Amino acid sequence: MTMESTVPGTDATDATRYPLDPLSGAEIVTAATVISDSEYATPTLRFVMIQLAEPAKPAALTFSDTDDVPREAFVTMYDTGAKMIYEATVDVDARLITSWNPIPGRFPSYLVEWMTGVEEKVRQDPRWQEAMRRRGVTDFDLAMIDPWPAGYYGPQDHYDNSALVCRPLTFVRAAPGEHGYARPVEGLIVTLDLDAMEVIDVEDHGVVPLPPTAGNYTERFMFDPDNRPAFTEFRPDVKPIEITQPEGPSFTVDGWKVQWQKWSMRLGFNPREGITLHEIAYTDRGETRPLIYRASLSEMVVPYGDSSPTHWNKNVFDMGEVGMGFSANPLTLGCDCLGEIHYFDATLNDSSGNPVTIPNAICMHEEDYGISWKHTDFRTGEVEVRRARRLVISMICTVGNYEYGFFWYFYNDASMEVEVKLSGVLTTGAVPDGEEPRWGKMVAPNIYGPNHQHFFNFRLDMSIDGAGNSVYEVDSIPEPDPELNPHRNAWITRDTLVASEAMGARDWDWSTGRYWKITNPNKRNEVGNPVGYKLTPRDVVPVMVQEGSYIYDRARFVQHNLWVTKYDPAEKYAAGDYMYQAADIQGLPVYLQDDAPLENTDVVLWYTVGAHHVVRPEDWPVMPCAYTGFHLKPVGFFDGNPALDVPPSPPKACHHH
Repeated sequence: MTMESTVPGTDATDATRYPLDPLSGAEIVTAATVISDSEYATPTLRFVMIQLAEPAKPAALTFSDTDDVPREAFVTMYDTGAKMIYEATVDVDARLITSWNPIPGRFPSYLVEWMTGVEEKVRQDPRWQEAMRRRGVTDFDLAMIDPWPAGYYGPQDHYDNSALVCRPLTFVRAAPGEHGYARPVEGLIVTLDLDAMEVIDVEDHGVVPLPPTAGNYTERFMFDPDNRPAFTEFRPDVKPIEITQPEGPSFTVDGWKVQWQKWSMRLGFNPREGITLHEIAYTDRGETRPLIYRASLSEMVVPYGDSSPTHWNKNVFDMGEVGMGFSANPLTLGCDCLGEIHYFDATLNDSSGNPVTIPNAICMHEEDYGISWKHTDFRTGEVEVRRARRLVISMICTVGNYEYGFFWYFYNDASMEVEVKLSGVLTTGAVPDGEEPRWGKMVAPNIYGPNHQHFFNFRLDMSIDGAGNSVYEVDSIPEPDPELNPHRNAWITRDTLVASEAMGARDWDWSTGRYWKITNPNKRNEVGNPVGYKLTPRDVVPVMVQEGSYIYDRARFVQHNLWVTKYDPAEKYAAGDYMYQAADIQGLPVYLQDDAPLENTDVVLWYTVGAHHVVRPEDWPVMPCAYTGFHLKPVGFFDGNPALDVPPSPPKACHHH
């Protein structure tokens, strides 16, 4: 996590705030000051997250200049002395606390300083030092200690029985700045009380020798012959590719509002979700038609499939236990994006309530995406072709060893795509010479990567041409009437209405080419069908989380590909509001229990995508990007191809002589 201090009140958009714009630095300061000066303040009260308390969804699905909407902050706090979470709402204009609620029986997500403070506390512990000496390590400054969230080991980790803990894992660099994950300290698990910032237990399951070879991948190390490099020079035949837009980009930006071709939307950002997208709409023949009121990452979890002591309980909710916004990279160096780029800074908080800035946390640019449509009339030789283009809105988050890139794509044929790019470094384990891991694969001598999966749930508050929407599951099946299928070649599509939340948990079926269609029964296209969009899976992976494990109940959202609920502003997170050290069922299964009707109403889609990672040597020492995601495409929303009006590209833009 890299964040820089910001000066309160310097946000460029302070003067013109839209009701959905993220809190400014000055507003964060105001919210924290109001609470710190109130009767609720204590010496041990810490600010976990300070973010916009989003106003109630308006019937028009957008706010007008005449709407009198107060600017409110939603503040989550943790009192380390009282061992209690508090939630508050603060009217930052009136400087008033408008609500204050204790949340007993739950633990908070990480405070910012825990990410760095844990390492130093572990280094000072004599039990940990002795375990390191048994492994031949005496220079403790070379140790790299990752503050892994606690997971859940059993009833002793429950709120009533346990301190708020994390379970750090140790790695050792061979030299300062070297790739530490190449030398995992197998079998050494520390339990640290985050309230007291004290080590309370050190488990040592036996010495496994540290792997002997480096895993370096940076230019600083890779040419050192002592480190056994995979290559000794850069490829000499990589010629430059330059992306230019001589007339500038096609998008316009006004504060947090973005318009690109026929798309319009508002961006947001908060400590937990990172990027949020609001009021996504498309202009069709002069009419602005809403599609999604709010879209965001809702939760993610990384369950590991390794029974060994170091790895069996590594089941991290990187968003709910750490914070994806807090983990966002400042995209100021390297080539995360190419072209004419617009960056958005993110203003967040530290645990004292001070504003901090992640510069360039959101990257926005355009990309060419090949052919949008083409036809050649072979009789006349006439050719028509149009290039596809997409708007890219992205952030890249570093959570310990892994990088997660979250990309929202908007195409000029009115389709959308969500893509997750996974890179970074594997979390590693060590094995003695001659031993093969049972629950993972070797990537280098004595180093293996455990079997694991990544699941990401995205929350889509749909508004297809308005708030009254219905969801259908669409299957392609052979014609069921034999008399209508004498040649055994006919097939039809069958629509199944997801009528209520009792039917709200849905699974993909490869054998029927299943997708889900969101329609507005109150609006019809020119052929008389309800207008709609469809959600199509891109990659579906089997779920290896098994019933009877602790993670099964903690992450029930991974058990189904799609969940459909009726809109409730209190239901934002697929695994619940507070899952740290919790073993009970929260989130989506609970949201479905009231069996609310789902036909022609305000519906929310929760879609889970997964990455199934059986590691390869080619994933080491740093992993090439893996990809997963899903698409949203119009289905009867338009009266024809919405990309017909894309202008042809001038020949000089498509080839060079």
